[in-house]
Amino acid sequence: MAKISLEQLIKAVEDIPPLPLTVTKALQVIDNPNSGPRDLANIIGSDQAMTVTLLKYANSAFYGLSRRVSTINEAIVIMGFAAIRSLLMSFALSKTLNREIKGYAMPQGEIWKHALYCGNISRHIAKKIKYPQPEEAFVAGLIHDIGKVVLNEFIFEDYQQVLQKVETEQKPFVEVEKEILGYSHAEAGALLGEKWKLPQNIVETIAYHHQPKDHTNKLVHIVHLADALCLMLGIGLGIDGLYYSINETSLQLLNLKSEQVELLIAEIDGNAEIPLP
Repeated sequence: MAKISLEQLIKAVEDIPPLPLTVTKALQVIDNPNSGPRDLANIIGSDQAMTVTLLKYANSAFYGLSRRVSTINEAIVIMGFAAIRSLLMSFALSKTLNREIKGYAMPQGEIWKHALYCGNISRHIAKKIKYPQPEEAFVAGLIHDIGKVVLNEFIFEDYQQVLQKVETEQKPFVEVEKEILGYSHAEAGALLGEKWKLPQNIVETIAYHHQPKDHTNKLVHIVHLADALCLMLGIGLGIDGLYYSINETSLQLLNLKSEQVELLIAEIDGNAEIPLP
């Protein structure tokens, strides 16, 4: 197959359903410094499924409350805007990511599982290094591989060619992907992130999570490390996991030593099912 054109890539991005309108409105309220819990409650209350999800997590063991939370407003106050942003993005992305991604040899549910784990591990790393916005790290980890959905059909057509080139040349998958298709899933994902009007920090993380070396944005390095740790633990392992290793620059910028990474792996492996949000 010939390399895909920019027009084909843009069409593939356009074919991905937008974020639900209710989620978009709720995120706008969260981003407005003049908004309060009641403003957000009015938006969430208009969506029954979202309301049920919010109350479910406000009453989960994660918050350890001795009484039951029964109103949206109370749930928002308890959880806070940052955690609710994470929950909204999880709610919005579940349908988009909970599918089979044949082009990357990922059965149904595998990319969604990888997204959730990577989001949770990104948050865990962010807290470890005292990154000021751990929930931002969760969202970036959750959405980092969205470009695989965009390129799925294209890569499926060239699956054998990509796999053979990765194995014979022992190159990282993302490099071979770009050589054959002309674009990587990271670039495709960043384009979708811009279409969805995601924060620039997150768009940049989507674009460079495989190649963080020349970037000083800590979020890029947090998600790169989380992604690599997921693959080491066998979480969401597709063909793109071949020849994928932790970039030393990330460890330096995050001020982590290899022994600390080993401890991280042990912590995550022992408590991998970290609840949302």
